[in-house]
Amino acid sequence: MASPRLGAGSRGLPQPQLLVLLPLLLLGPWPAAGHGGKYSREKNEPELPPKREPGGEFRMEKLNQLWEKAQRLQLSPVKLSELHADLKMQERDEFAWKKLKAEGLDEDGEKQAKVTRSLSVILAKYGLDGRKDARAVSSNSLSDPIEEDSLEDPRLEKLWHKAKTSGKFSSEELDRLRREFQHHKEKVRAYSVLLETLSRTEEIQENVISPFDVSRVKEDVLHSKHAELKDRLRGINQGYDRLRQVSHQGYGAEAEFEEPRVIDLWDLAKSSNFTEKELESFREELKHFEAKIEKHNHYQKQLEISHQKLKHVESFGDREHVSRNKEKYAVLEEKTKELGYKVKKHLQDLSGRISRARHNEL
Repeated sequence: MASPRLGAGSRGLPQPQLLVLLPLLLLGPWPAAGHGGKYSREKNEPELPPKREPGGEFRMEKLNQLWEKAQRLQLSPVKLSELHADLKMQERDEFAWKKLKAEGLDEDGEKQAKVTRSLSVILAKYGLDGRKDARAVSSNSLSDPIEEDSLEDPRLEKLWHKAKTSGKFSSEELDRLRREFQHHKEKVRAYSVLLETLSRTEEIQENVISPFDVSRVKEDVLHSKHAELKDRLRGINQGYDRLRQVSHQGYGAEAEFEEPRVIDLWDLAKSSNFTEKELESFREELKHFEAKIEKHNHYQKQLEISHQKLKHVESFGDREHVSRNKEKYAVLEEKTKELGYKVKKHLQDLSGRISRARHNEL
């Protein structure tokens, strides 16, 4: 019965055209070509993937670009793991700032300035600001790991040479002292970035005419930044005095903490308005924090050793041996990154507690 009706409906059409037309009729109505209706190929094909590859380390493209640049610079595995943790913290802070901005809670731009300064410090710290790329390319050799970076200050270099040749330090104590020197260098860098940012802000302020109330808010922000600069400079001077004393006398048994960041936190906590009970609680938390740092340091050393071994195996080993070492290295690398992020986050939390206590004091 279907054949006669089909023949009647298609009277006058050549048979080959009928065979082509029939499947199209069964599909139902379609839009005119070139109008891009909801059934068009353009609307139904999946969207192009974002610029960032699916396996990217970070959700923000600019941070992925920095990460890729650091890898091109051949930073050591430990430096890369430290950078990874810093970039993770930066990403967290930037997303938090964007949320505040969307809610209208950063009218004076202070949070944005803080996020920008933080990124500038990271760029300077790892030689990603374009100024020190040549110095940032470091060897992966383990022959003398404590000589990996320049201290960038003749006074520090002189103190370090004196301590290293004094015979007053064991190899473990020299590692500890070198960490203190590196920590001091990073504090100086952060101070320089803040000083430069503040100078640019004041220069802009002088050339912009604002309503009185807006200008007053900005003046308050600048005053806050000057206070922060003053505190940082005081900390740098105290840190240098400590390094000079330790370099000449060696480490004494009376030291309560060993890690530079923990020592700084403890000194700040003692000068804040914590009650005796709060201070004791903070001391206990610092002990846990120091243990976390020591664990992270251990994994960093293991990562360096694993990297050196992997390079050796890649040169002389068979495929199975290389594959096995790559797997071990990847596991260590991931664990080191994870611990690095936890250390940075814990440090930020502890610093925030001290900052709030000092603010309440005012």
